[in-house]
Amino acid sequence: MLQYRTAALAGFATQCWWGGIKVMVFAAFYGGTAIAGAGSQMSLAQAITYTWLAQGLLVLLPWLGDPEVGQAVRTGAVAYDRLRPVDAYALWFARSAGWIAARLLPRVALMAAFAAVVLPLMGLGDWAWQLPASAGAGVAFLLSMVLALLLSTAMVMLLNVAATAALNERGISAVATPVVIVFSGNLLPLALLPDGWQTALLIQPLAGLMDIPARLYFGQLSGWHAVGGLGLQCFWIVVLVALGRFTMGRTMRSLQIQGG
Repeated sequence: MLQYRTAALAGFATQCWWGGIKVMVFAAFYGGTAIAGAGSQMSLAQAITYTWLAQGLLVLLPWLGDPEVGQAVRTGAVAYDRLRPVDAYALWFARSAGWIAARLLPRVALMAAFAAVVLPLMGLGDWAWQLPASAGAGVAFLLSMVLALLLSTAMVMLLNVAATAALNERGISAVATPVVIVFSGNLLPLALLPDGWQTALLIQPLAGLMDIPARLYFGQLSGWHAVGGLGLQCFWIVVLVALGRFTMGRTMRSLQIQGG
């Protein structure tokens, strides 16, 4: 995936385009009177930074299973993973984590260079990616992103297991995509949704992919609240890995091999 530079450049260009559209939408939204209540949750500068951050982290979202697993299920090559003298879940987990990270890192680097460096140099600092609230917030954000990668991989593993059981990954991905986009906060920052929903939105597992890292970045979670946010990510990683191991064990025991 690191060698596939064209995919990274094409994804970066597309995400810049959509990022620009979302920034203009936020600018118009915050310019209206209806934003008065939501403005206390997130300023326009934070919403713009959130947009570039979300665009850079787009491929972190677990709306697709590992394509190698999907191909192995379709061809029957999944039987080889059952015969290898290694833990099949650990093998797939490591491979999926590498697949996500190799797509993520080049796009984040390109997006940061464009939105945090190029835009200010062009005199567009108001539309740029701003620095974290503090050095501590930056460190907490980086730690949270490592946990977000593990959390995303644990979710991708569930998609892999579902694809193995269904013998096709397309239907699973079609169902997962809208749920992940909305509840991760990629479509709209969860902080801008109604106040009465905030607790439920924060404790659900998809918040650990985008919402919790962003809150740490902006300093909205600090001190013990930051520890709680990181702990929530760790909790869901443990739960989803345990669930993935259990479901994978059941699926592999009744696996039907396709192909030849």
